[in-house]
Amino acid sequence: MMKGIKWLLLTIVVIIFGVAVAGYFWLRLSLPQYQGEYRAAVANPVNLDRDALGYLSITAADRNDAAYGMGFAHAQERFFQMDLARRSAAGTLAELFGERALATDIQRRRHRFAERAATTLTELAAADLQILSAYSRGVNDGLASLASVPFEYHLLGANPMPWQESDSILVIYNMYLELQGKMGRDEYAMTVLRQAIPEPWFQFLQQHSSDWQAAIDNSEVTPVSLPDTPYPDVLRAADSCIECTPKDSADLGSNNMAVMGRLTSHGKAIVANDMHLTIRAPGTWYKVQLNWRDANEWQQVTGLSLAGAPAIVVGSNGHIAWGFTNSTADWHDLIKLQLSEDGKAYLTEQGWQPLQNYYETIKVKGAEDYPLQLQETRWGPFINYGEHTFALRWVAYDNNAVNFNLLKLETSRNAEQALAQGAITGIPTQNLLVADKEGNIGWTPLGPLPSRQLSDWDTAQDWSDGSNFWSTNLSAEQYPQVYNPEAGVLWTANARSVGGEAYRLLGNGGYDLGARGQQIRNNLLSQGQLNEQALHQIQLDNRALFLSRWQQLLLDVLTPEVTAEHQLAEYRLLLSQSGRYAETDDIGYTLVQQFRQQTIELLFTPLSALLEQQGSRSANLKFSLETPAWAMLQARRVDTLPAKFSSWSELLLQAVLASKQQLEQQHGSLQDSRWGKQNQAKIRHPLSSAIPLIGDWLNMPASEFAGDRHMPRVQLPSFGQSQRMVVAPGQEQDGILTIPAGQSGHPLSPFYRADHQYWLNEVALPFLPGPKKYQLRLVPDA
Repeated sequence: MMKGIKWLLLTIVVIIFGVAVAGYFWLRLSLPQYQGEYRAAVANPVNLDRDALGYLSITAADRNDAAYGMGFAHAQERFFQMDLARRSAAGTLAELFGERALATDIQRRRHRFAERAATTLTELAAADLQILSAYSRGVNDGLASLASVPFEYHLLGANPMPWQESDSILVIYNMYLELQGKMGRDEYAMTVLRQAIPEPWFQFLQQHSSDWQAAIDNSEVTPVSLPDTPYPDVLRAADSCIECTPKDSADLGSNNMAVMGRLTSHGKAIVANDMHLTIRAPGTWYKVQLNWRDANEWQQVTGLSLAGAPAIVVGSNGHIAWGFTNSTADWHDLIKLQLSEDGKAYLTEQGWQPLQNYYETIKVKGAEDYPLQLQETRWGPFINYGEHTFALRWVAYDNNAVNFNLLKLETSRNAEQALAQGAITGIPTQNLLVADKEGNIGWTPLGPLPSRQLSDWDTAQDWSDGSNFWSTNLSAEQYPQVYNPEAGVLWTANARSVGGEAYRLLGNGGYDLGARGQQIRNNLLSQGQLNEQALHQIQLDNRALFLSRWQQLLLDVLTPEVTAEHQLAEYRLLLSQSGRYAETDDIGYTLVQQFRQQTIELLFTPLSALLEQQGSRSANLKFSLETPAWAMLQARRVDTLPAKFSSWSELLLQAVLASKQQLEQQHGSLQDSRWGKQNQAKIRHPLSSAIPLIGDWLNMPASEFAGDRHMPRVQLPSFGQSQRMVVAPGQEQDGILTIPAGQSGHPLSPFYRADHQYWLNEVALPFLPGPKKYQLRLVPDA
């Protein structure tokens, strides 16, 4: 009997070992080729050199061949991620994932980005089209160079479709969805709130933060005081809600800084940039250096590319260095529609116009095709919120929303030339910070800015009489700029960057409070001479300055009587021991952070319920409720309390007890509620959850993270610094460039996790590629 069991166990072990070996060799089939020679559709030889971490250097005779090489490498390492990006924009994810992706495809199809991409392709400049065509050929040849298709397609039972030139345009449209994808939900929430309460209270609740502002033009906003009138009853009602947590910050964002040469040791200006995005494995960015000959001059540009597009997105060309943050300005308008009785026409200033109907078919893996009817107005597609129908006007629908003028930054020679690209570049509009080797710095919006005539930018408006409209985009002369400011430094962090006329051109798309930007500004101004390492340390700054007042409030709540009555001695001791940093071992930080969130949630539960009843959420409001919450806490007027509380002391004590209970339930005890345990990494491959037993192997380790929202080091479990870059043009050897995972999307590649430990442990990897370790030579195919 025992002998039989042993043989059975041995057989099982052998089978498991055999399956593992077979799986390993099967997986190796799709591993990219990094060395040797490959016959390719290039005019002259192209070298693809990689250092020990997979940082790619491309050397080519011209920019077209360099684009081919970039496409070839992107496909080798990241084709599946490129495919997801184009499918996300086009609404074809259900072809891969079946019915689980159908709802997403239905939502995405309303934008008709596939059709828009095809139209945009016909309007590109000839030189850009040549680069795009070369890149697309490189992608398809890079995919063909693999012995087997990327492993994800085997898991999904699918085959990759060839790359088209229009797919690179779809990749940029997908960034519109990531960076500007509110779809009017914010304006609907603002509309509901404005209609429900008196105007003074609306202005109070939805105000710019005056406590944390740090605009680069030194403009200031005046705080809106508590109205003298009673708090609206609808905001005190004891209604319940399902999603009761108001918006805390504008998560889709970034930090960047620029320092003039007069403040640096080498005399060249410096740019630092850490773009905040969802962090996955592999990540968003791909490190690459391009080298090519333009006439008789060698060009070199180094930085980060986006797999699926042929440009360097941020980086340095030796003359200028540049970086981006999401502008967080106003890029949508929600239009109230007046429909005819039969619902087939809508009112415009020219009278009744018929709705345009589009019919599409969504292919669904494992199910019947899904027929879809789309309806559009002259302004944009139908969109429904609550029981109301609107049209959505979005800058992404304009003809100039996407182009490849970003390529012009690769050859710009000074900051002024770079700033001039703002009005002609077709990307989701960003805050561009640029520095040049002569020591100059500047800021401007880079991307389309519509000219608008609207009675109110923040709520849904009726456009039927012609008094509200968008006209052509602003001209280059109208674009706001800041050049060589007196202080010698610039910064942006998704808060309001400018005021006055410039602000009236940009509007408000849900600006962040400004605590990050203020902390960055103060860091920059408090130091004398600055260098690359100093800026890198600012990127890593996790001091909890924003929460200082909340920590003091919490200590004030915990009087000796309250502490004794509710057995909060341990809680208060841990709180008092906090180092006021978002460090992994800091328990007090967790307590304050959770107390603040619970206090705001309790205070505004009736407001959240009001919005939820009409198909919206308090998280959709444009401004965080931090500013009015703090003002109400200082005034402590009884009429501003939710009806369920008889005093402010009761509300604050409830926030303490509820947040304490939540942490104990989540972590087992307060002692185990370290911030690092609360803020654990979830950097995952898109398919890891679908693979039994070994799926977690595709993910980055579940490390504990320092950092949080309202500080320069933005870090949440799957959102945060998608790269850290610091560089001075002409001084690239002192620069820094690190990404969260690695260059490759193949788990057997030596580059799959190559940067992760460096990024996690705050190591400043060099901006320039290291010594060549691998070379793949692409030679002309006779």
